[in-house]
Amino acid sequence: MLDVRLIRNDPDAVKAGLSRRGEDPAAIDEVAGLDAELRNLTVRRDGLRAEIRTLSNEVGTLFREQRQDEAKELQEQSRILGAEEKALDAGAEDLAAELREKLLRIPNLPSEDAPDGSGEDDNVVVRVERFDADSYGEHQRVPHWEIGEELGILDVERAVKLSGSMFVMYRGAGATLVRALCQLALDRNVDLYEEIRPPTLVRTDTMISTGHLPKFEDEAYHIERDDLWAIPTAEVPLTSLGRDEIVDEADLPRRYCAHTSCFRREAGSAGKDTRGLLRVHEFDKVEILAYSTPEQAPDLHAEILARAEGTIRDLGLTYRILDLCAGDLGASSKRTFDIEVYAPGADRWLEVSSVSWFGDYQARRANLRYRPAEGKGTEILHTLNGSALAVPRVWAAIVETYRRPDGTIEVPELLLPYFRGRTHIG
Repeated sequence: MLDVRLIRNDPDAVKAGLSRRGEDPAAIDEVAGLDAELRNLTVRRDGLRAEIRTLSNEVGTLFREQRQDEAKELQEQSRILGAEEKALDAGAEDLAAELREKLLRIPNLPSEDAPDGSGEDDNVVVRVERFDADSYGEHQRVPHWEIGEELGILDVERAVKLSGSMFVMYRGAGATLVRALCQLALDRNVDLYEEIRPPTLVRTDTMISTGHLPKFEDEAYHIERDDLWAIPTAEVPLTSLGRDEIVDEADLPRRYCAHTSCFRREAGSAGKDTRGLLRVHEFDKVEILAYSTPEQAPDLHAEILARAEGTIRDLGLTYRILDLCAGDLGASSKRTFDIEVYAPGADRWLEVSSVSWFGDYQARRANLRYRPAEGKGTEILHTLNGSALAVPRVWAAIVETYRRPDGTIEVPELLLPYFRGRTHIG
């Protein structure tokens, strides 16, 4: 969340940042008002506490001097002040909770380097790699859901029978392709990123830390009996690995990667294309994430993007990189680059990775801190993350791109070590 001191000291800059996102800046006035009220209440409460301590010392002195009547009179004053202090403290707690709730719903401020714009149409295409619309044959212009059904590697019908709409099931070589992609993404990143297998179910505080709650509650799966949430991405547990801990600057940056299943309701997908693997409730993904100092963040952002792009490039897929405009950034992000692959059968660009720098927004929510090598006290960390590889849409692009005239699918060279000697599917 945003630093309330920034809102207190420079509200106009905060409002300007939110306006770039297309957000109503009126919430900043509400937060500023609550902050002022809370500080005023806290000063009054702390003043009473000091007065009560002074009275308590005087009462002790009077009792030692055998001046009981005067001591009891001061005790009564202290009791009255104590009741007032208790009421002020309760009021301060309520105000602090209300202030935090409002801060949790305010999105991050976009980086000055993020392009201006109101939505996805204003995103800037940084570059396009390998795209030539005329280079695809008719055999590649078949959508993956038809190919998958024909080859028996994607079984949507039975998945719906088992779990409902927008669930899918991979079979045979289709399931092998899922596993191969995940193992590939891990193998390409564990040289520098520590592999983690975090829990798939997390507490509410863990979801709040990344900004997925409270704003995106309708998009998440909640197990009410245990008050646990199915993770929408490994970003959620990885961000909270160091929650409420202090890291020495010498130990930064810290890098993590994880392969998990991810769960999303896709509640806002009504009216959008949900065929095949375009939008699903459950999918596999390998995530890479880093903690850093503010100074380390730019290089790490570039590093994560390069790693995600490198895997897509080496798989031989057509792709492009977008610099997201301020109006299309995720709520927690300051700056995001998306990688989209081209699926010739669906004739669509499909987002397969969002590489984001969050500044101190998530770390402030998760209380992620580091101890600077020079200076005293602690500072808030910066967090960054990206999808090393999200399976469904990469799977779709491979199946369509590598389809051969005879209807079989060539296994990309990069994946051959994971296919038990097979060179094609079908």
